[in-house]
Amino acid sequence: MNAKTSNRVKVALMLYDHMLSTSVSLPVEMLRAGEAFALRKNKLAKRLSIEMVGEDLSPVITRALIKLQPDFNIELASKPDFIFIPSLWRNPRPLLKRYPKMISWLKNMWLEGATLVGGGTGVCFMAESGVLNNHPATTHWHYVEQFKRDYPMVTLKPDFFITQSDRMYCAASLNALADIVVHIIHQTYGEEAAQHVERNFSHEIRKPYEEQRYLEGGVDRHPDELITQIQFWMRTNLSSTLSINKLANKFSISQRTFTRRFKAATGNTPLEYWKKVRLETAQELLASSNLSIQEVAFQIGFHDQANLTRLFKQTLKITPRSYRATVRKKLFTQQ
Repeated sequence: MNAKTSNRVKVALMLYDHMLSTSVSLPVEMLRAGEAFALRKNKLAKRLSIEMVGEDLSPVITRALIKLQPDFNIELASKPDFIFIPSLWRNPRPLLKRYPKMISWLKNMWLEGATLVGGGTGVCFMAESGVLNNHPATTHWHYVEQFKRDYPMVTLKPDFFITQSDRMYCAASLNALADIVVHIIHQTYGEEAAQHVERNFSHEIRKPYEEQRYLEGGVDRHPDELITQIQFWMRTNLSSTLSINKLANKFSISQRTFTRRFKAATGNTPLEYWKKVRLETAQELLASSNLSIQEVAFQIGFHDQANLTRLFKQTLKITPRSYRATVRKKLFTQQ
């Protein structure tokens, strides 16, 4: 975050109908927790000024049927340091047509120096304003293909949960949005405050922010966009029983070409990659969930626990049960 002459961090949260209320409440509660922790340590720490902003002052109806009242309309809202753009439950297209003034305000605020944080399909507001043109972005997996058609000038990175570019953050999910908020708390209040908030709001094991994001100017994983799409599909369909041949057919490519391009792009065959992703997911579930080992096996596409045990023994030289006991001891034993 750029240094501010003021001792306040101004945060605006856009409100519109059919948004997910958690896309607003979670960032506010996390930011407030970071602020409270910082103020306990240092009474001169930056204070938050948080405003709910609507196109007008009419209450908005969220997906949870909770009505939220804007504090200000876009004409009277303060110039913010951060703008959070909530996710939507339904197709964003009809809603975008209802909020042209808010989309224009969003662009103007970005041009004046605000940092934008879009969650899920809320990223479409950013794309509609044009600020994402020629920049990387991500969005909810269900709207990836529609997003590509609607915004061809945006460099979509569907294999990433987070993208960061020129004061613009995009999150593919609510969990990814939480990770961005932790990152902002780190930038604003320091590492100790960020760790405190993360421990209190997210007890499960999380991947580091840097590992989940696509940073503009950084090195992409590989340049083969088709293989990136297939990787994304594989990671989000771990329980699929499709054969490699049928998977190739799904993406209109021969199995031979698919295998060759996949190996060239990733260094692994499709089967090796799928096994690797399944193993990583199983490790996360064993460490951070209360699913039984049989249920974990089902989650990653194995029909029984024996196949999962075989994979762990072949790769990690340990059983899933022993792995869970070891990693949980490391995580939760009091020091």
